[in-house]
Amino acid sequence: MADRTLDIARWALAGVAILVAVVFLLQQRQGDIDVSYGGSPSSDYEEGDAGELGDHTVPATEQMVRQVQAEPVVRLPGADATWNRQWLREHVDTAGVRLLFAPPGLDERERKRVSEVAEDPGIADAPFELVTIVGTKVRGGVYTAEPDDLDGFQRQFAADDVTGLLAAVITGLREGGDPPSPPGLTWREPSGAELGTVAADLERDRLHVAEGATLSEVPGNAADAFPGTEPMVVALPRQDPGRPVPDYAPALAERFPDTPVVVLYGNYVDYAGPHRGQFYEVATAGVYGMLGDRLSRFDYPQDNVLYAWLNKVTDIRYAGLFDRPLPYQPFDPLKVTMPALPFVFAGCVLGVVVLSVTALRRRPSHGRPPTVRLAALSALSVEVSGLTTEASDPSLTRAITHLDAARERDGSAAGRRSAHQLLDKAERELTETARLIGRSDYEPRRYTAGWGV
Repeated sequence: MADRTLDIARWALAGVAILVAVVFLLQQRQGDIDVSYGGSPSSDYEEGDAGELGDHTVPATEQMVRQVQAEPVVRLPGADATWNRQWLREHVDTAGVRLLFAPPGLDERERKRVSEVAEDPGIADAPFELVTIVGTKVRGGVYTAEPDDLDGFQRQFAADDVTGLLAAVITGLREGGDPPSPPGLTWREPSGAELGTVAADLERDRLHVAEGATLSEVPGNAADAFPGTEPMVVALPRQDPGRPVPDYAPALAERFPDTPVVVLYGNYVDYAGPHRGQFYEVATAGVYGMLGDRLSRFDYPQDNVLYAWLNKVTDIRYAGLFDRPLPYQPFDPLKVTMPALPFVFAGCVLGVVVLSVTALRRRPSHGRPPTVRLAALSALSVEVSGLTTEASDPSLTRAITHLDAARERDGSAAGRRSAHQLLDKAERELTETARLIGRSDYEPRRYTAGWGV
């Protein structure tokens, strides 16, 4: 009985190993993999395709050098950056510093002409230091400055105010430690007339574009950022940093509850509405942290800025951070178990080997003539014959039949193999007989131990 169990277990493990190997090999679809690396479907980007280049240009480098040598502050046509001159003088040592303001949206050759001004010998050897401002990108020597919080992004992109950036670069040139922080924008509640005009457009079209704003329409990805509720969008031009700025977002959110309200001040995006605290700061800091360098140097329309911001909100929403569960992915047992299949296969093979070795160790005489084994089992059958009952007689009879058949086999190799096979059957029947008479000491594996079988 035990030998039969071992055989069944061994063949079961072998079957499992074969099945695992077949499944694993069928999943290795190497022929379906495209390993070509030269066929990217992307298209080449040409500078200006996104509308970021402006209409203004700059004079030749030599002319700009002469202007900087003649005046402490040079503003080229189209330059729109502003700064609080009085605050800068009071908080930063500006002596010996000259400023060159260039317009945003310059092409590569124009930007190169501006950068060459600082490298000109007439400027490099001059008794002053030059800080260039292209759009709102501030650079002086090896130093550049960028905001690191929402207040700084507001000043730079809502009002083109570079006061803090100038303070940071000049302080760096002077090696003066940490730069002072400039005052932020001043906000006020919009008047009733201002709010009424904007609200009327929003109620009618869900869009208000003030004079001077460049937004043409609400980008199509707004539905992805705010599914289920169409946002209201207000586009305003760049603000004057010297005057209080109307804070439309919270006022409109109060008038239109449970509605996303997006307000653009120049190239800065403000928001009020559902879930603001869960995503606004992350999305806004992410957009301006990644795109701030280009937004500061180029003249992007508000459509592009709003599109990028809505994309970031969509990314955060689909990451499951607010008001949207992750898309359901059905459980795929094959993908989960695939990494374990080689180990299952190895375990099955090991089990087959162990069981085979065990079976061989339990039959050490199979390679020898069956004489001793036949004698031992014959003696056992004689001893138990006097103890058998009606229930155990059939198994003993079958055992004796197998023993007689084994005794008749010849001494050839084939005969020995056949004899051992018959003796195996006799062992199983005698084991069953010992079980039925309740005498475990008459089990063949115990009885024949002393026979050297």
